[in-house]
Amino acid sequence: MSQYAPEMTAEAFAQARSCYEEAEQWLASEEAAALTHAELEDQLGTRGRELLRRMFQAQMDLRALCEERRDEVTGADGIARTRVEKDHSRPLATVFGQVTVTRMAYRAPGAPNVHPLDAALNLPEEKQSHGLRKLAAIESVRGSFEDAAAAITRATGVKTGKRQVEELARRAAADMDAFCAERRPGPAPGDHVLVLTADAKGIVMRPDALRPATARAAATGQAKLATRLSPGEKHGRKRMAELACVYDCEPAPRAPEDIITPPGRQKREHSRGPQAAGKWLTASVTDDIPAVIAAAFDEAERRDPQHKREWAVLIDGNNTQIEAVTAGADSRSVPVTIVIDFIHVLEYSGKPPGPSSIKASPHPRNGSLTRHARSSAASPRRSRPGSAAAPPPTGTLRPSAPAPTSAPATWTTRRTTWTTPPRSPMAGPSPPG
Repeated sequence: MSQYAPEMTAEAFAQARSCYEEAEQWLASEEAAALTHAELEDQLGTRGRELLRRMFQAQMDLRALCEERRDEVTGADGIARTRVEKDHSRPLATVFGQVTVTRMAYRAPGAPNVHPLDAALNLPEEKQSHGLRKLAAIESVRGSFEDAAAAITRATGVKTGKRQVEELARRAAADMDAFCAERRPGPAPGDHVLVLTADAKGIVMRPDALRPATARAAATGQAKLATRLSPGEKHGRKRMAELACVYDCEPAPRAPEDIITPPGRQKREHSRGPQAAGKWLTASVTDDIPAVIAAAFDEAERRDPQHKREWAVLIDGNNTQIEAVTAGADSRSVPVTIVIDFIHVLEYSGKPPGPSSIKASPHPRNGSLTRHARSSAASPRRSRPGSAAAPPPTGTLRPSAPAPTSAPATWTTRRTTWTTPPRSPMAGPSPPG
């Protein structure tokens, strides 16, 4: 049963009812009958949004009609407002369009007005509704603020400026740290692995936001070619953002064949891999790699303060990351297993250090995949802080390079010294020893 009087409801929804009748008459007209389905979809979408806007406006008008005067109203400043004025209005931009909210204002000399209906509606201080703010936050992370404003217009028909979207996204992120702190995952079973992972991503920045070294390189660097960059050249427009994640994982033992099917063999039913639970993510474009990884270690230690669980760190082999992981493990006296992910292992395998005549293969051969799967099954490696878990790098030689041999080769990288095992005839050429 409605709490509003019938005459109030009829008055408030008169415009909304008129809009619906107009839409109904238009749908039954010859004009609508001549439209294609796409044209009908566009026009009905516009009319439908206007109908929803008027219905929203009607509800606001109904609340204004039913608002009763209060005897005592005190603001957050502790000052009592004894004077009351009706028909104070403010705009509200919603996902349906702009409406007007009319309410009573409680006043006192030398103090700002207080509007109890604003609190009842949980209205924001600014013009944009929480629905528009939510869309701005969602779309801003997908691309530029200009693209976000265009996406909001496509979805709602509401035109929002680029600077407005930027401000809404900034306000939405103001309490992000407190929001995440209240929702940190609880403890996991002792047999679950505690996994930390980190990675970096280059983000195109404005020139005034580049790090000093990158800005100097961009200012002094000159491209060798006018149309594209040569190998090793960079635009000097990016700044590295470091990301780190912590999650719990129930062990799920698998064989290499569960991940890679060797060439020439029939695919078999693969075992399900481990599932991440209780994810915690942090990222920063201002903090450096050690600071972000240290934050991940803090979260891991919060979950396992006694260091009773197995800790594993998944990284891509970046030297600074390995050093930060080693420092974090040493400072907390916790043993960790460092795992370098397989895709980067293959990249390292295609880029061995040495003469410039060695060129990485962009597409690993079938023999390379088989060789890596076989070596993973034959000699799995576990490491502690300070050591890397990547297999020895391999490469593809140019025709002018010396002929490959099957004898073991040894060479030194910054991380450690590698020695290759005897190679299979199907595995491709080895790097020079």
